[in-house]
Amino acid sequence: MLEIHRPSLTLKKRQRSLQWVLLCVWLLASFGPSFFARDLDFEVFGAPFHFWMAAQGSVLIFMGIVALYAWLMNRWETQDAATAALHASASDGTSAS
Repeated sequence: MLEIHRPSLTLKKRQRSLQWVLLCVWLLASFGPSFFARDLDFEVFGAPFHFWMAAQGSVLIFMGIVALYAWLMNRWETQDAATAALHASASDGTSAS
């Protein structure tokens, strides 16, 4: 039977911290260029930076945030599951002796 792994408190804290950091990045990438449009008066790929961020940059940053979140969470959950399995096998080994 497949055993369901419950995430540890450490993993939940790391996950919550990551969510807040990525949410702040998304907020700055989405709303920053519109608030500071007059100050961001330089060109990127032939278009003004604020226009480029509104048209393409924010979407690319959002996709990067999603990819980074998925990669980190897969990695952290694998590590957490391995640690839990190690602790479970260690406790099974000590109780059997």
